[in-house]
Amino acid sequence: MARSQNLPVALIQMSCTSDPSTNVKVALDRIAWAARKGAKLVCLPELFRSLYFCRNQDYKAFELAETIPGPTTRLLSLAAKKHRITLVSSLFEKRAGGLYHNTAVVFGPTGKILGTYRKMHIPDDPGFNEKFYFTPGDTGFQPIDTPVGRLGVLVCWDQWYPEAARLMALRGAQILIYPTAIGWARGEKKEICETQRSAWQTIQRSHAIANGLFVLSINRTGWERNLNFWGSSFVSNPLGHGIAQASTNRPEVLQASLPLSEITTTRQHWPFLRDRRIDAYGGLDQRFLRS
Repeated sequence: MARSQNLPVALIQMSCTSDPSTNVKVALDRIAWAARKGAKLVCLPELFRSLYFCRNQDYKAFELAETIPGPTTRLLSLAAKKHRITLVSSLFEKRAGGLYHNTAVVFGPTGKILGTYRKMHIPDDPGFNEKFYFTPGDTGFQPIDTPVGRLGVLVCWDQWYPEAARLMALRGAQILIYPTAIGWARGEKKEICETQRSAWQTIQRSHAIANGLFVLSINRTGWERNLNFWGSSFVSNPLGHGIAQASTNRPEVLQASLPLSEITTTRQHWPFLRDRRIDAYGGLDQRFLRS
């Protein structure tokens, strides 16, 4: 359980450039700003070091990958230690030649890496060619213990899967965190765009409700060639209520305070975990079932 019952958090919504060093500097500056404002948990968006390179298949993009530990984790470790914060980051991991992951790394206030999560669900859609780059994760859905609480860190496409959120909750996660890179394709109709963004928020808020915990979703923003990342980073409480939300079209640091005692109170009033019929859920581990 977290030491404080009111946890100040900061979500860093970024607009990224083609220069990794610039993006890292911006991230470090905003981490410092968030810490000065009192944040104890700071979260970065998915693959913040670069433009979203998965728009197409390009072997040159593998040059962006780094080992963990590596150059960027060293900088983030120093930042976490300097500001005495828990820091959630997202990196393109080079595990070995030909073996790459989309990996979240969590640092504690001593600068130590407290845990990693490798993205489990890998999309393959127009403009999101992630299967070309990333091997599906092998860490499973294991929360990471930190001084601010037990964090269920997942990444972007994972946010559409209730199974991932549930397993994190069943293993004691108090907060689900989704570093994200999601947006609209150029030329899509406005009503379709808004429907997609609404669905994106709704599914994550439903994870908060169904599991009685907080959800933090951190997106990037801005145009990157044919993709317009819609920002809208947000914080949801265990009732599914959005207690903070960023803009759709500009970088910002979204701040919120999480009253962690609401987890217990909400679960007492909505005892969904109590009433689960675990004796009747056979088949959920199958790809498809025919009656």
